[in-house]
Amino acid sequence: MYPTPNQYRLLHRLRVRWAEVDMQSIVFNAHYLAYLDVAITEYWRAAAMPFAQTMARLQGDMVVRKATVDFHRSARMDDWLDVGMRFVKAGRTSLVFEGAVFRGDELLATGELLYVFTTPGAKASQPVPAAFLAALEAFEDHQPTTHVHAGTWPGLQARAMAVREAVFGHEQGLPHELLHDAADADAHHVLLANHLGLPLASGRLVRDGAVGHIGRMAVLHPLRGQGLGGEVLQALVDEARAQGCEQVKLHALRSAEAFYRHQGLVPQGPPYEEAGLPHQTMVLDLSTPAAAANPF
Repeated sequence: MYPTPNQYRLLHRLRVRWAEVDMQSIVFNAHYLAYLDVAITEYWRAAAMPFAQTMARLQGDMVVRKATVDFHRSARMDDWLDVGMRFVKAGRTSLVFEGAVFRGDELLATGELLYVFTTPGAKASQPVPAAFLAALEAFEDHQPTTHVHAGTWPGLQARAMAVREAVFGHEQGLPHELLHDAADADAHHVLLANHLGLPLASGRLVRDGAVGHIGRMAVLHPLRGQGLGGEVLQALVDEARAQGCEQVKLHALRSAEAFYRHQGLVPQGPPYEEAGLPHQTMVLDLSTPAAAANPF
């Protein structure tokens, strides 16, 4: 029996481009392997395991040992395709994923990707870590991919700073001295980590009377758009409400303003520059019954 789209843990939609079709006006066969490769990348993202950071955490790497494709029907220029991917089994040093390409419910191709788990730099094979296998199985079982950790700076500093350094330091180019300040000591911190304990997103809440100031919001670049920022923000707003705050306020990068608007915050005052970057103050009123019932 042929597989159907709902049998795959990850479905990634893409559209056939001009460069992918051949002289017969159908997708050239080699591009189906590229589609499967795109899907496995999105699989790691959906599983909250950004590939590079995950391999570094596991002190390993993965290389393709074998890739096969079975063709059923042809995709054509401008077709919308759904590429499915699922983890199916593991050997001592290997991992097997199955993929499929659909046009609606119509199966166009199936494929198998066999990976070998190796030491860093793919120098030699090594056993698949039990924690890695457990994380894959949990994702396939539709379990939550992340865990929220809330607490004080001493307990979360190392992992929160790892996120800040990646986002504010390496990505935005801010100097190290601006990544941490005295307010961290008294703030309530929230950290989002995956099943491997890898820190993915973080933020903090500093109370000033009836106002809770949310700051240091950061999500690792590969995982943006997966709802992690919303999880951190929700946890911080819940804490602000628990502390009796009537309003939360934050200084948002202008590039993130649409995200905060979508979460229910509204601009306050004109834009301004902070640390050399354009910002906008955003606020959320927690004092009204409607906000208390559903802040977002």
